[in-house]
Amino acid sequence: MTLVRFAPSPTGRIHIGNTRAAILNWLFARKSGGQFILRYDDTDTVRSTEEYARSIAEDLAWLGIKPDRVEWQSKRFTRYDEVAAGLKARGLLYPCYETADELDRRRKRQQARGLPPVYDRAALNLTADEKAALEAEGRKPHWRFKLARAMVEWTDEIRGPVHIDTSTLSDPVLVREDGSYLYTFTSVIDDVDFAITHVIRGEDHVVNTAVQIEITRAIGGALPAYAHYSLLLGADGKGLSKRLGSLSIQQLREAGFEPMAVVSHAALLGTSDNIHPCIGYDELVEGFSLSKLSRAPARFDEAELAQLNAKLLHMLPYDAVKERLPGVTEAEWLAVRGNIEKLSGTMAWHAIINQQVDPVIGAEDADFIAAARRLLPAEPWDASTWKLWTEAIKQDTGRKGKPLFMPLRLALTGLDHGPELAALLPLIGRTRALQRLG
Repeated sequence: MTLVRFAPSPTGRIHIGNTRAAILNWLFARKSGGQFILRYDDTDTVRSTEEYARSIAEDLAWLGIKPDRVEWQSKRFTRYDEVAAGLKARGLLYPCYETADELDRRRKRQQARGLPPVYDRAALNLTADEKAALEAEGRKPHWRFKLARAMVEWTDEIRGPVHIDTSTLSDPVLVREDGSYLYTFTSVIDDVDFAITHVIRGEDHVVNTAVQIEITRAIGGALPAYAHYSLLLGADGKGLSKRLGSLSIQQLREAGFEPMAVVSHAALLGTSDNIHPCIGYDELVEGFSLSKLSRAPARFDEAELAQLNAKLLHMLPYDAVKERLPGVTEAEWLAVRGNIEKLSGTMAWHAIINQQVDPVIGAEDADFIAAARRLLPAEPWDASTWKLWTEAIKQDTGRKGKPLFMPLRLALTGLDHGPELAALLPLIGRTRALQRLG
């Protein structure tokens, strides 16, 4: 069975960047008939909170993503300890005592000599007495994984053949001085233990994948397939990393965006498909393929998302929104949906239809509006009433086009824009129309 995972750290709200990972993994799982695992990478026990974990679950639920399983790394420390002990016994995980300042100075010296700033494995040459002396000074070791310093190759599901020589990389730190584990290590163990078949994530993990492949092989695990998609840029072509805090799913929700507008945008961005609104997941699942994802950077444009949101609302049937629109009738929804960008705009038009408005009647239009009031047809009214009424006004006053329609719109709604008056007029009704026409 296909198994994928979305692995956020519950140290903050999820944003549009990592939400895209969740959506792509979710679509892949649904398309292949597989399962989607939500794995909380909460090994940072200081910054990880239950509140953030709940918020992540809530945001995913709002997006329509329901995990098949939920896992917590904080419950698996015993397993990580076991694997770490095995690697230490084999010499693949070795202790290092350099401070961050010492490592920084060493890198600068290497760069000054024209050498790559790769860790020189000096710790491997320490004797037992030297280690004991360093620990007597109060130093605690961090532990590095000993890379094979060989070419790691895989066929990426998006990028195609990838070749990374791990001799160009520093041996990665997998265990900190305080004994806590880094993502690179725990993620590999989880992927092996949970039998993850596909790892779908951003291209910023490509080099990390080479390291994780070596770790996977070292612990005797089966390798998943990897797919690395391009990262998001802003509309200005610059990275979104500094702005992601303002693009959390919570803030997009509070700003009035529809979940399927966010999903449609994230799922189709950077693919060979045109970006368009999808009412539900079925269309997206049917058309989903990793082969459609481009290697070129994808541009996230909030204005494009707003346009997509409006297009989605214009498509939605009444049954999809009625529970969120108290008092709004189906006729009202069908009349106004084509003129709103956010669902909240519906209530403004509901008020214009049903409550008192401040009509705008210019002095130059006073006689025209008086004639229009006199010619207002008797009820019952329907979709044809507007045409019958304006034809009569045209015959009586000689006005046509904008000089005819705009004063009527201003008088009936108080605004110079909005839905077709042919649809609004029957909803406003004759009594309210007479009041607004003076």
